[in-house]
Amino acid sequence: MKKDNNNRIKMLNVRLTPEEFQQLLRKVQRTTCRRTSEYARKVLLSEPVTVNHRNQSFDEVMVELTRLRHDLSTAGNNLNQAVKRLHALSQIADFRSWLETYEGDKNRLIEQVNEINIYISKASKIWLQS
Repeated sequence: MKKDNNNRIKMLNVRLTPEEFQQLLRKVQRTTCRRTSEYARKVLLSEPVTVNHRNQSFDEVMVELTRLRHDLSTAGNNLNQAVKRLHALSQIADFRSWLETYEGDKNRLIEQVNEINIYISKASKIWLQS
């Protein structure tokens, strides 16, 4: 439940050393708080603060999955370009039978690429929430 911020008329000033301020900023960045004042208010009023924890091994997996997604997208684009060029040659009889076989292979590849993209998207959402 969101509280009404209009009633906050009192201010509290705190003096910090540059090191203390940097430490405070690092702590704020590890939370879901969008502003330093929101974090400070929660800490001062003993309210729960949600802290983000990153799993280093999952971070590495996400980097690899992102690279894989890019490579798959590139391969799919190259495949589509090749098929378009081959369709231009469809008047040649030898290419007709090859095109039919190639279309089936292309459709299977596209389905697999879509499944991998869905998996990567789900993993990305989980990673961003952790």
